[in-house]
Amino acid sequence: MDPLSAALSQRPVLILDGALATELERRGCHIADPLWSAKILLEQPELIQAIHYEYFEAGADVAITASYQATIPGFMRRGLSEREAVELIQRSVTLAREARDRFWSLQGLASGRMRPLVAASIGPYGAFLHDGSEYRGNYGLSAKALKEFHRPRMAALLAAAPDLLACETIPCLEEACTLTELLEEFPGAVAYMSFSARDGGHTAQGEPIAQAVAAVASHPQVVAVGVNCTAPRFIQELIGHIRSVTDKPIVVYPNSGETYDPLRQSWIGRSESACLATYAPDWFHAGARLIGGCCRTSPQDIKALAAWARSSFQ
Repeated sequence: MDPLSAALSQRPVLILDGALATELERRGCHIADPLWSAKILLEQPELIQAIHYEYFEAGADVAITASYQATIPGFMRRGLSEREAVELIQRSVTLAREARDRFWSLQGLASGRMRPLVAASIGPYGAFLHDGSEYRGNYGLSAKALKEFHRPRMAALLAAAPDLLACETIPCLEEACTLTELLEEFPGAVAYMSFSARDGGHTAQGEPIAQAVAAVASHPQVVAVGVNCTAPRFIQELIGHIRSVTDKPIVVYPNSGETYDPLRQSWIGRSESACLATYAPDWFHAGARLIGGCCRTSPQDIKALAAWARSSFQ
């Protein structure tokens, strides 16, 4: 049994961590950069590790690595060699694993919790473009080119031994299918596939979410499916559409409800993140089994989610 399925066999719900990039920004890091949070792998890796640790303390059962926007071409464009780029990508996994292991050795056994997992983030091609297209899709790129883009990063991340891959904020069906096909080149790997959505029924590119999920959920290496970096107000309806086409575990980790403006490189609108723990019971009863937060959420949001899980299921 893969690590995620094994964990879900022990617990009715797993709590994911929250935002990494916007949490780094909140703590003074400048991430208005084509590398986004991956820039901090170069500058302050110890801060990334500290945030991972804080999320574990808050109650996260799964940490997602700082590799969302860490790509070999992105680092090479910054002047690094291919070898240096691969090492940085692998460092993202090492930082999360070391934070997990330190937390477990100091606090885990006495906490009564399960040993947390590390999910290596694979962001969409649109994240590399750094133009907001992870919320639009429509890259104009062939499936072959997408596969060539994703393959070396997937190989690098898996070589660093995460528990699973987190293919996240995927805006379109074609990219999700490409990533699913690519998994077959790594037979021992498992992943969850999480889409970005424009509303309560469609991917960011506009395909019906049920169609997109159905296309990948039956693959044996895809162990969970869902949505992330989507406003909380859409999550309940999205879970319903996903549940209609699969019985695999559903993962949801919405953003704060604000909207990212790629021109201003800032978030606009009203935050709903204070409602995550309030929404969680309904999301769970609708079918979600992995619940966390994405952009503009914080360790406090995850602490509240973990408190809900403890009070509901222990």
